[in-house]
Amino acid sequence: MRWSLKVLRIGGIDVRIHVTFFLLLAVFASFYGPQGGYSGTLKIVLFFLLVFLCVLLHEFGHAFAAKAYGIRTVDITLLPIGGVARIERMPEKPVQELVVAIAGPLVNVVIASTLLFVLAVTGNLDSDELLDPTRFNAMMALIYTNVMMVLFNLIPAFPLDGGRVLRALLATRFSYERATQIAATVGQALALLMGVWAFSKGPATLAIIAIFIYLGAESESSFVQMRRATSGIPVSSAMVTRFDTLNYQATLDQAVDALLGSSQHEFPVLDVNGGFAGLLTKHDLLVALRKAGPETPVSEVMITGLSTLLPQMSLEHAFSKIKEANVSALPVVDSAGRLIGLFTTENVSELLMVQSALGKKSRRFRG
Repeated sequence: MRWSLKVLRIGGIDVRIHVTFFLLLAVFASFYGPQGGYSGTLKIVLFFLLVFLCVLLHEFGHAFAAKAYGIRTVDITLLPIGGVARIERMPEKPVQELVVAIAGPLVNVVIASTLLFVLAVTGNLDSDELLDPTRFNAMMALIYTNVMMVLFNLIPAFPLDGGRVLRALLATRFSYERATQIAATVGQALALLMGVWAFSKGPATLAIIAIFIYLGAESESSFVQMRRATSGIPVSSAMVTRFDTLNYQATLDQAVDALLGSSQHEFPVLDVNGGFAGLLTKHDLLVALRKAGPETPVSEVMITGLSTLLPQMSLEHAFSKIKEANVSALPVVDSAGRLIGLFTTENVSELLMVQSALGKKSRRFRG
């Protein structure tokens, strides 16, 4: 994920922290810390880090469950709103998706249960405190936080774990696409109810959560529908074959010329041997122009480490790759590794419009 820093690697999974995480930490400490002085600030920061350790363990629950089914997790990124595990793909077998989805909340159940047990055996469990959040000590607050994480994540709405649990259960009776559609509709209905309540008498944060859930459900439904529509179509039928490239040593000023001279929004960057080195997007170009200036080499701005696609690869597989990378385009290479095309979400949308217009009159896109 952009603007994130790699801090460690566990079990073959990169752990990254988004730069906004540190901003939230600073705000959190400055808001609550002064009440207790230096030691109070330190305690607040420590509690904040412990909460996000629980978030990290939650995401590793998903990652290791996916690994058990041979599914790779690219990385885990900690954000101010929580954590995101970039799992290569979700399993389509209902039982497997159920296991992967429920694994994260189960980690929080284990954490909360363990801490509660420790309080009980050490004689520090106060039944009155257990029911009164205003009297929580740090450990009770951590228990309460993990319980809330479980309850929130199990709301039956995408992109939360509960949405995937609901789809997995529905998929035992319906097709994967139908189960997704039902789960997305349920999630959006809940989001609308939350939104109405938030605007009438609820907190503003609830409205933000409602928007997050509504858009997440829409995105998941659209993705599954598009994947179904492109089943059996190879990448070669949808890739862009006429496009401009940038040299590894080119400057942002030269990239601007390429941008203005075409309708292209993503530019493959080639190394000294003509091989694919990275991707420069319109968004990254504009941001870098403001922050670094036009003489900055594109090599300092481009996205690196992207997967490459083969022309015979299915669009279904390509969509999983592009979603995993969180970009709008990926390079297509031949068996010798030479760049021969560009796979973009925009071009696939155009292919689907043509396919819809043709209906059953043509099978030209099928492999």
